[in-house]
Amino acid sequence: MNIARESIFISAIRAFFNTLLGTVGVVIAIIPSLILFSIFTSSDQKQGLKNKVEILPDLNGNTKMLSFNTPAVLQLEVHGVIGTGHLTSKDVYYQLIESQKGILKNKRVKAVLLHINSPGGSAVDSDDIYRNILSYKEKFNVPVYTYVDGMCASGGFFIACASDRIYSSPFSMIGSVGSLLGPFFNFYNIMKKYGVESLTLTEGKDKDMMNPFREWKQNEDASLKQINEYIYQKFVNIVANARGISKEKLINEYGAHVFDADRAKEIGYIDVTNSSYEEALNGVLEAANIDKEKDYQVIALYPKKIWFQPFLTQTKSLFDTLIKELVLSTKYVNTN
Repeated sequence: MNIARESIFISAIRAFFNTLLGTVGVVIAIIPSLILFSIFTSSDQKQGLKNKVEILPDLNGNTKMLSFNTPAVLQLEVHGVIGTGHLTSKDVYYQLIESQKGILKNKRVKAVLLHINSPGGSAVDSDDIYRNILSYKEKFNVPVYTYVDGMCASGGFFIACASDRIYSSPFSMIGSVGSLLGPFFNFYNIMKKYGVESLTLTEGKDKDMMNPFREWKQNEDASLKQINEYIYQKFVNIVANARGISKEKLINEYGAHVFDADRAKEIGYIDVTNSSYEEALNGVLEAANIDKEKDYQVIALYPKKIWFQPFLTQTKSLFDTLIKELVLSTKYVNTN
């Protein structure tokens, strides 16, 4: 019995130290990685930049980084639902700000090309992005062109109105000048049927406006209708002024419909139909007086990805496992 107990004890001690040494080994392995990461990111941290610069193909397909005094076209990608992911007004704001910093400082950006494929989204973000682009255009005196490649509806079209000229691919859809709140649902009758009651405590008139768990009062949605109408009229005014279209036609004829590229050009939503990205790029280069026969760059700014996040997640999982083994080993030693 004593021999067996001694054998178990030694085995437990051995397991304990093996686990401990494994933990130390992992820590030692992590240190060089952290040092390398700090070296590669120190310059970006000093500048405080949130985005990385990516060189996009020019008309000849070149993506080579050129000298820091080469003129550049800034491409802003409006892809997906506005106000979500990396397509918020804050994200675009930082892209515009940082297009004048780092390797792009000294006003290298001579033009902006919006690349749009969006069904719309948040009215607030759409308006902020629109106004930020207008401000950038005026401050740095650069042309802004748009290329629609797929969908340019609602908030997407709102943003496109900040541009001087709009190109579209053959199968794109453009329009949807309208605003929407909701849908709102009411479960009062279902709850009443099954004997379910709801109580909401509020202060302030109509604080629980459109509460889905009680019967709605007449006209309690009046203030929401006013807000929706306010947003809609702002949208109509922007489109009418930017595209030279009568407000009456926008409201009574075109409405919130989307149109194919040919029809969109016919009614004035866009300037060039059945075009390619290269045509739009060529157009904005000419508008910015950039010589296509000389060096120039097409650049985009994308949010930096935390490339080491999976590594950290795996490391944390490994540490958790090692700690558990250490605890179990200690308990094993104590109980034998």
